[in-house]
Amino acid sequence: MMQPNISRRGLLGGAAALPLMAAAGRAGAQVATQGAQVPKVNRVTLGEFEITALMAGTATREEPHKIFGLNASDEDFAAVSEAANIPTDKAQFFFTPTLVNTGAELILFDTGLNPDGIVAAVEAAGYGSDEVTHVVITHMHGDHVGGLTGGDGPTFANARHVTGQVEYDHWSGAGGETFTGKIQPLAERFEFIADGDSVASGVTAMMTPGHTPGHMSYMLESGGKQLVLIADLANHYVWSLAHPDWEVSFDTDKAQAAQSRRKLLDMLAADKTPFIGYHMPFPALGYVETRDQGFHYVPHSYQLML
Repeated sequence: MMQPNISRRGLLGGAAALPLMAAAGRAGAQVATQGAQVPKVNRVTLGEFEITALMAGTATREEPHKIFGLNASDEDFAAVSEAANIPTDKAQFFFTPTLVNTGAELILFDTGLNPDGIVAAVEAAGYGSDEVTHVVITHMHGDHVGGLTGGDGPTFANARHVTGQVEYDHWSGAGGETFTGKIQPLAERFEFIADGDSVASGVTAMMTPGHTPGHMSYMLESGGKQLVLIADLANHYVWSLAHPDWEVSFDTDKAQAAQSRRKLLDMLAADKTPFIGYHMPFPALGYVETRDQGFHYVPHSYQLML
């Protein structure tokens, strides 16, 4: 009986074909897609501080030119957008509270849209809501105070609550559903500060009004290093930060907001100070450079990891 004549090359070739044959057999199968994903936390160090940006939510908004660049022509808005490789018909919003662990305090800046979202974000960072020692509200728009209270009362029951006196006084007089629903029930818990006041060692309030009358940014300083939490000073990295004179629909006093943007962004650019912006593309951490008559956003890479 004759034996089949199989060469080594033929044997290897046949073995190599097996995975392809198996794959061909699965060609009709479907692998479920998972959808776009954004990281939940981003932690860096600043001297002795640990600073954690929290992804408390993200949402798509239509017709961004009705929000940004109200005083810019459609042609200019389109040209700037095209140069930045972003669409003009929609924008992605990010909501980024920040946790600062000073070693002695765990300070949460702003609380996102709702209690469940901010608690999940804090837990994703490795902490419990009961560990937060301070809740600092930069200003009282709903996407910053939405997580303050829920059905069970204060979300951060063990925390001191801090906000600017000017901001509180403004909304106390203006009222509104957000103030009466989220701030007023906690009025006795709040401590009020002014420009230049300290929340904790190395954490200093900076008045940057215009977005709201008492809008605050915060300087963080530790180990000879600085970082600024700019909150809503600039709400978009192109249509607001890069073009600080472009009007934003959310700004209460648009001229004052533009003045505040230019003043603080000039300082950040001159000193090469990093910042976190509440609505910047997550992880919302970067630097500012001067460019033409405005600025340019440079995302953080690894500078604060070293």
